[in-house]
Amino acid sequence: MLALQGGFAAHLKHLGSVGSPGVEIRTARDLEGLDGVILPGGESTTIGMGLERDDLVAGVKALVGEGTPVLGTCAGMILAGSGQLDLIDIDVRRNAFGRQLASFETDLAMPGLTGPEPFRAIFIRAPWIERVGGDVEVIAEVEGHPVAARSGPVTVLSFHPELSTDDRVHMWFVEACRQARS
Repeated sequence: MLALQGGFAAHLKHLGSVGSPGVEIRTARDLEGLDGVILPGGESTTIGMGLERDDLVAGVKALVGEGTPVLGTCAGMILAGSGQLDLIDIDVRRNAFGRQLASFETDLAMPGLTGPEPFRAIFIRAPWIERVGGDVEVIAEVEGHPVAARSGPVTVLSFHPELSTDDRVHMWFVEACRQARS
């Protein structure tokens, strides 16, 4: 769990709820031996500067190259995209749905999540994906705009699953980490 700024504590709570307590990543040494990495929501510029300041960029990229699952949420999606960390071939539009007052919730069908009901997604100053590269699979849309996608070990969401009471996204991520290990 990248713990430089943003909603990392709520993600850690969800990980604990699904039986997989996470660790806070603050230094390059913290990346050693991880099964997965979550890039949380928050302020993408601040998190990006922290990644560079603390020499974490190369380590995160190396983990992705080794097939380690990465989940980027909201600002984490921005960071994972083209022109930032380049972990997934997408272009992201910041605050695409509007400012803080335009925040909203909606139900999304999310393939791979257990249970028949949709996931209640919380969007706060949320981005959307403007361009999808050839190896990227869009897994959810809102109003025709991609808001969740994956490519290889990287999955990005423009919403905040850590603010939900629903643990299914975190349960899915933990399972993806288990499968990548085996």
